[in-house]
Order: sequence, then C-alpha cells, then structure tokens
Amino acid sequence: MPKMIFVNLPVSDLPRATAFYEAIGAVKNPQFSDDTGSCMVFSDTIHTMLLTHEKFSMFTPKKIADSRETSEVLICISADSREEVDTIVDKATPAGGKADPAPKQDYGFMYGRSFEDPDGHIWEVMWMDLAAATAANAAA
Repeated sequence: MPKMIFVNLPVSDLPRATAFYEAIGAVKNPQFSDDTGSCMVFSDTIHTMLLTHEKFSMFTPKKIADSRETSEVLICISADSREEVDTIVDKATPAGGKADPAPKQDYGFMYGRSFEDPDGHIWEVMWMDLAAATAANAAA
C-alpha cells in the first residue's frame, strides 16, 4: 500500500469549507465524512480532513490558531501543468477563498501560485518540469 497523507485542517463552517474544496477540484469521500468532518480527496494518496473546531480539538491539547492572523504551515500540492496551476487557483476566489496571497513564482522550469481557503489556510499549487529542473541543477 502506498504511503498516504491526510492534512487535517480546522474549519469554522464545515459546509462552506466542503463546498470550497469541491469547487477547486477535491472530491468528498462520504465514507469518512460526517457532520463533524469532511474527507476531501485530491488523489489516491492525498486527502484533506476538514474538521469542525470541536472535532479538531479532540486531537490536540493546543489552542487552534487563527489562520487569518498566524501561519503554522504552508501546504503545497503538485499540478500536472502550468495551466492546471492557474485553473485550480482561479477557482479559489469565486468559491469563497482568495487567490495569490503570495507572489506568483515563475522560474521557467517551475511555476507556482497560491490560494487561501475561507478559513485562511494557505495552499501552494506548483508545477515543475523535472527534466529541466535536473538540467538546471546540474549546470549550477
């Protein structure tokens, strides 16, 4: 079985957060979702668990950070092309998020943009031409 990642995020409004992630391309897995959490699937190995504050608090004794004010983590997900990067990020604003809270990154062989979800969690979406990146690294 391949390794999987489950990114757990506290959300203030579970239906709103679920709709946002569906709008940017994730699929809700009802098998692991209920009224306290939504399992959002990006791929066979990448899942995001959107959890109400009450549910999230069951897994940590720490105070939940206000992700609009502080940042604990930047989450980055890969894309298959520059166009897919733009497509995903461009869906963020109409779905209730914010596109490009950080500057776009364009290094030719690597291209990335970011978005904030409705709770302020920042995601980067990155495409990289691995062959060109390897060649650039070898030349340096």
